[in-house]
Amino acid sequence: MAERSWLAEQFEQSRPHLQAVAYSMLGTVGEAQDAVQEAWLRLDRSETGPIADLQGWLTTVVGRISLDMLRARKARREYAMGSWLPEPLIGAAGEDPERQAELADSVSLALLVVLESLSPAERLSFVLHDVFAVPFGDIARIMDRTPDSARQLASRARRRVQAAPQPDPDPARQRALVDAFLAAAQAGDFAALVAVLDPDVVFRADTGPASPLARPPLTGAGPVARHVLATAPRFASLARPVLVNGAAGALFGSMREPVAVLGFTITGGRIAALDLIADPAKLAHLAIAPCSGRPGPQGGSS
Repeated sequence: MAERSWLAEQFEQSRPHLQAVAYSMLGTVGEAQDAVQEAWLRLDRSETGPIADLQGWLTTVVGRISLDMLRARKARREYAMGSWLPEPLIGAAGEDPERQAELADSVSLALLVVLESLSPAERLSFVLHDVFAVPFGDIARIMDRTPDSARQLASRARRRVQAAPQPDPDPARQRALVDAFLAAAQAGDFAALVAVLDPDVVFRADTGPASPLARPPLTGAGPVARHVLATAPRFASLARPVLVNGAAGALFGSMREPVAVLGFTITGGRIAALDLIADPAKLAHLAIAPCSGRPGPQGGSS
């Protein structure tokens, strides 16, 4: 009994880290919580004796569980028409800048969207190695591959991440552009909207896997501005400034009754991506999940 209590205490100390690993792999808080809970059940049933590096052991277990869950989700292909977007992590504007910078580095919407385009094995190798510093030997054992194979998977994933737009890190500049976007939308000013959008801006909307509103992403400043003006002017005045995964964004509705969350990826002084999350399942519990990943996931050696 004493040993089980000690294990439970150690597990609770590792829970924020494990939740961060699972969220980086899965992009939803609910699935991440399920993965972490399954890791506890496996630890509780384990008969391997004392574990020298308990957090390392748990990290690889959560990685394996998340890999299986991700493969199952990919197989279902629920988002054939619309866009799959992560469950947003919401913070108040002006909240702990260091904390928000950590979130923006390790679980930004821009990064999670790129990760979703990877194969499950590429995502696991990149997340565990580049974000959480897990050795390739441990990653290889999760997938029954060689360390060289895991290294190659992470390298391919890293190139995809580095090729994607890299968000501007200045929170004040982010907020100024988001405010300018919302003001232009509310005023119905097409020229002002185009002025803050990157020429190749992408608009994605996740309204849920079974939603009749699901549609493919829009690309280009003109088409995106026209879509915004067709739908947003009556809602823009109701937007509340929030942080979405560490970057400036907007909440429509309230934390108790959210209608949608709009995330922005800002690159080179323009809005490069708009991510609208309106899937009710992903708005059920808006909160900031613990994140203890290593900042700067775009780095690392091949």
